[in-house]
Amino acid sequence: MKKLFNYYLKILIPLGVLRWLNETALNPTLFVFLLFFYALIFRTYVDGKRLADKKIIPKKDIWKMIIPGKRFEYFKELYLKK
Repeated sequence: MKKLFNYYLKILIPLGVLRWLNETALNPTLFVFLLFFYALIFRTYVDGKRLADKKIIPKKDIWKMIIPGKRFEYFKELYLKK
């Protein structure tokens, strides 16, 4: 259960930071860049790393998590199982 909690912290804390930065005087262009970085790079790596650590996918296939719909294919393993 601790690993699942850590995973949720890893994916939710950056969203809180992004929201806080948006409320402060952050340049809108920088905010959009950071949002795309979070959605495309950060989440791809975090989700792929979790699946690779659970030995569901090989480490060389972490980058394939960027393909639309891949996260839904592994929904149960990512979000529900410790």
